[in-house]
Order: sequence, then C-alpha cells, then structure tokens
Amino acid sequence: MKPVLRFLPFVSLLFFSSCDSLFLYNPNQVTLHNGESNLNARNVAALVSQPPPDTLRFILMGDSQRWYDESEEFVKSANKHRDISFVLHAGDISDFGLSQEFKWVNRILSKLHVPYMTVIGNHDIVANGPDAYRKMFGPMNYSFEYGSHKFIFINTNSREYAFDGTVPDVNWLRKELADNPENKDMIVIAHIPPYDNDFDKNLEKEYGELLGNNPNVHMSLYGHQHSFNDGEYYKDGVRYVVTTSMGARGYLKIKVWKGGQEVERINF
Repeated sequence: MKPVLRFLPFVSLLFFSSCDSLFLYNPNQVTLHNGESNLNARNVAALVSQPPPDTLRFILMGDSQRWYDESEEFVKSANKHRDISFVLHAGDISDFGLSQEFKWVNRILSKLHVPYMTVIGNHDIVANGPDAYRKMFGPMNYSFEYGSHKFIFINTNSREYAFDGTVPDVNWLRKELADNPENKDMIVIAHIPPYDNDFDKNLEKEYGELLGNNPNVHMSLYGHQHSFNDGEYYKDGVRYVVTTSMGARGYLKIKVWKGGQEVERINF
C-alpha cells in the first residue's frame, strides 16, 4: 500500500493542474484562450457587418447564473427564430463572478446562430468578477449603433459599490445620450432597473430624468428581478421592460422600428 499512497498525491496534482476546464488552482485567476477576450466588441463587429433591416428583431434574456442546462435549452429555442439579428444578455452571467463561469456560459451562447452582447450584473461583480468581465467581455459601459437605433449598456449594480454615488455613471450616460447626431432611437440596457432597491436611490431621479427627458429614448431593458415586467414606470414615455431568468425558462423577443416597439414573452 505504501507505494500507492506515495503515488496518489502526484496523480492528484496532475489531475488538478491539467484539467483547467474543470478546476482552477486559484478560482479568481483569469486565464483566457483564443477567442475568449473582448467578446462584446467582437460580436458587435459581427453584427454591424450585416445590413440592418428596417424592422429590427432581437432577444432579451438574462440571469443565466448556474442554470446551464436551462441556458442550453434557451439557445435551442432562440435558434428557432430565424428573423432575429442578435441576443442581449441582461446580466448575472455568473453566480460567483468566476471567469470559469463566464467561460461556461460563453461556450453555451456561442452556439447561437446570431451574435450576443452582455451587460454586467450584480453577481458578476462578486470576487474578481469585474476583472474577469473586462478581460472577457470588455468595458462595463459601452454602446453601439445598428440601423436606426443606438444601444447603450451601463452598469447599474449600485449595491456592490456600497451606494457610493459612482454607479451608475450618470455623467457617462448623459454624454452617450447626447452623442446622437442622427437622432436615432436609443435603448438603454442595464441589469438593475432604477426603481429596484439595489439601485442607488440618490441617483434614481437623475437617471430616470436623463431617459425621460430625451425624445429619442422610448425603451429601457433590464434583468435582475427573475420575473417579467413591462410598464411606463415614471409616466414619462419610457417603457421599462424586464426579462425573467433562465431558471424560470423565459425570455423576450423584441421588435423595434423607428418610433415603435413590440415585446413578446416566450417560455421554453
């Protein structure tokens, strides 16, 4: 038995060090392989390389967290919609902010027939999540234009920053909303809606007014609450739309055109 006992630690060391897809020596380390970095910019580039339709259709899903089987089923369902141009992930890609979780979800969503873009969620900010997110997906706040629309993604996970007044970055948002020389319809995407208790109450009014006072903002999209919600919360012409989680096996199919939108709830 003694030779076997001396051999086992060596075998264990080999197993834990070689199977990096299953185990990490340090769960907070961020080790990316080819094609796993700057994914939002890569997917935006793939999207804008295609001519935009007059009526744009896309999917809003979110809160994949540890629901990997359900996320696989989501991809199968989403791929049945041949008319969509892209998928938006409304945050909480991970549960514990680990890069390995981001990798697992990316491997699942890479099976989509269309590009996908993400916004950061509160679970994605746990531990070393911000570093992992930036390296794998890119900046937390970013935007892109496609057809007659501008899409603005912003970090609204205020609680994870102790409600210190920095998140969401309303100054950045103000500049993005003002940078619209072609008067495109603008859609703001975030994880936590401004009326949620996890949003900084000292910033809620300013955030809401930035959207409500802009004539080109008619819709804003969110996740976080693990249930569907849709309404003009502040009675200012802006429609706040929230998708449910992968655990609840649902998502939204959204159709937008200049000056209009339609939202369809889908269960899978």
